[in-house]
Amino acid sequence: MGPRWKGKGAEAKALADPMSEIVSQLQSSLLQSNACASLSGCSVLLAVETEQTELLTRACFGKPIITAEKEKQWFQLGLEEAFYLCYSLKCLKIAGEDNFVKNDLDLWPGLQYGVDFVAYRHHPSLVHSEYAVIVLSEGDTGRLRVWSDFHCTIRLCGSVAKTLLILNVDKNGHGAISPSCLERYSVEECTITRWSPEQSRDDKKAS
Repeated sequence: MGPRWKGKGAEAKALADPMSEIVSQLQSSLLQSNACASLSGCSVLLAVETEQTELLTRACFGKPIITAEKEKQWFQLGLEEAFYLCYSLKCLKIAGEDNFVKNDLDLWPGLQYGVDFVAYRHHPSLVHSEYAVIVLSEGDTGRLRVWSDFHCTIRLCGSVAKTLLILNVDKNGHGAISPSCLERYSVEECTITRWSPEQSRDDKKAS
């Protein structure tokens, strides 16, 4: 199942302005400004300049917050977004609440579809999400334990034209004391789709 582009010209626009390049520009801009966000409850607040506002919007990170300040724009980042910018891209510092003075596939929360995330090939204004993502780890006994769970989830994903992507996280005997533990983790990817007799026959004829 390939990307389902939204509207005429959406694919050409996405190819001309790839998400990887947008994220790279955002990373460079945040590094140059020595960006520091503040942890506030279950979100992260980040004050940005005009250029960074545009890049965050194009990369679909966080959401803008309307304030009385005219010099700076505030963005509210999700914890996963902030962690990605901080740990993976290493372009953002995060201070705790005590220091708060006044935050190629793009992941979004997937609660609407009963999964952890939905993954987009580009900006959601151009393309529909392609994958419904479920993250499982050691000791996770609550989801996808029996065939009926798989069947229901796959049917739901199929009804909204998404491929189910399961990520199995193996801690390899290490805990979760600090982000540095992630370097010792391994992740197994697995995509699951419904078997279609008609599609299977078409594939055999084509081969």
